[in-house]
Amino acid sequence: MTDNQSIAGPIEMTDDLDGDRLREYCGVFGVFDFQDAAAITALGLHALQHRGQEAAGIVTYDAGGRFHGERRLGLVGDHFSKESTIKRLPGSAAIGHVRYATTGETMLRNVQPLFAELNTGGFAVAHNGNLTNAQALRRDLIKEGAIFQSTSDTEVILHLVARSRKPQLVDRFIEALRAIEGAYSLVVLTNKKLIGARDPLGIRPLVIGELDGKYILASETCALDIIGARFVRDVKNGEIVIISESGIESIEPFPSRVARPCIFEFIYFARPDSLVQGRPVYEVRKAMGRELAREQTIAADVVVPVPDSGVPAAIGYSRESGIPFELGIIRNHYVGRTFIQPTQSVREVGVRMKHSANRCVVEGKRVILIDDSIVRGTTSVKIVQMMRDAGATEVHFLISSPPITHPDYYGIDTPQKEKLLAATHSLDEMRAYIGCDSLSFLSVDGIYRAMGYDGRDNAHPQFTDHCFTGDYPTCLTDLVEENRAQLSLLAEAS
Repeated sequence: MTDNQSIAGPIEMTDDLDGDRLREYCGVFGVFDFQDAAAITALGLHALQHRGQEAAGIVTYDAGGRFHGERRLGLVGDHFSKESTIKRLPGSAAIGHVRYATTGETMLRNVQPLFAELNTGGFAVAHNGNLTNAQALRRDLIKEGAIFQSTSDTEVILHLVARSRKPQLVDRFIEALRAIEGAYSLVVLTNKKLIGARDPLGIRPLVIGELDGKYILASETCALDIIGARFVRDVKNGEIVIISESGIESIEPFPSRVARPCIFEFIYFARPDSLVQGRPVYEVRKAMGRELAREQTIAADVVVPVPDSGVPAAIGYSRESGIPFELGIIRNHYVGRTFIQPTQSVREVGVRMKHSANRCVVEGKRVILIDDSIVRGTTSVKIVQMMRDAGATEVHFLISSPPITHPDYYGIDTPQKEKLLAATHSLDEMRAYIGCDSLSFLSVDGIYRAMGYDGRDNAHPQFTDHCFTGDYPTCLTDLVEENRAQLSLLAEAS
């Protein structure tokens, strides 16, 4: 079967509404030479909570030469807003991490930052991204006698640094980075330094901030805003920054490459009030809505966002089209991921735990629904039916990004290809399954225009956009080896 063939088939319905969304990957934060470093880090992690809600951790280093760590399952505010927890994290340097698992199970031993005592001293690391050769490296390391304590790909980096024979820690770190593939933004805490590193293509974000002459590293600028810090610049793709008592130093150990940041930071993952690559995310998302209106003209009475991620694009669509914007769906922000699942007898009302129709807005109206993406499509089915139940006469579903046809291997938890609605169904089959009157997506060129380009440069793509195009920008060693193993098993069975 080729990628271009479409098959209309049954789709597994899920009652976990979050399971039909793209999952956030992780967020990292680090400070050096700050009084109350743990408290500042906890605030930064609060601002990055949208990047991962499964677990959080902080490691600090104190003046007595000791490392301290606290790692917990759950939200930042559940644990790190407590004075007793912060008191157990003394020191003037700290790194922190919020996690959604894309590799490794959800268990305490996988919660970051990970820490190890090396012959050069303590080494703590927190990682946003996903290594595409982690399993191959892990197998080799285990054969050489390495003992792993977690199933996280981040631990591979610890072992590579520990086994390097380079005399200086920074050189050992660089040697480890040369061995890994995929996407990463890393913050590292040692006895004397805070280190940040970004993969050679800059797929995962990392920024530098400054407060009272002291430097900060964070996944997004919103984490700087919460502590009153000034945004200095992005860490460049392939750059390593070293923060110490001497100030900040930059090393670029990799051959120069054109950056290809992840396009989904602009579409979904980054907080709307963050800057990514110097662009205000909120304005980019409104521009996506404007481009969608230019590409898809529909006669309708009201534009309704699917909250919260569809709001900026819906505003842009409304302004460009002249169709009024209304909050036709109200989101309940107090239903968390651990909310008790409904019993079979009330399963059909599950979507209303998080979303409710605003009947006075949609009744008797031709409605345009705006969302940022469709993954499996199961939530979209329920949202459309909700609009019809509230009296909408027509429901048109518009998506402010292209169809997701390929899985991600760089830190976004997308399903396997066969579970992606757009990978297995034609546009009309998707429309019929969702139950809307029309279904349209923003084009690939349209999303590039929203970010200030004439369109996608197919020879030299400006962003990592493989979920739409199948153009993976790095080697996928683990995937290739897995496919070879499966083919070998099939050959043996035949």
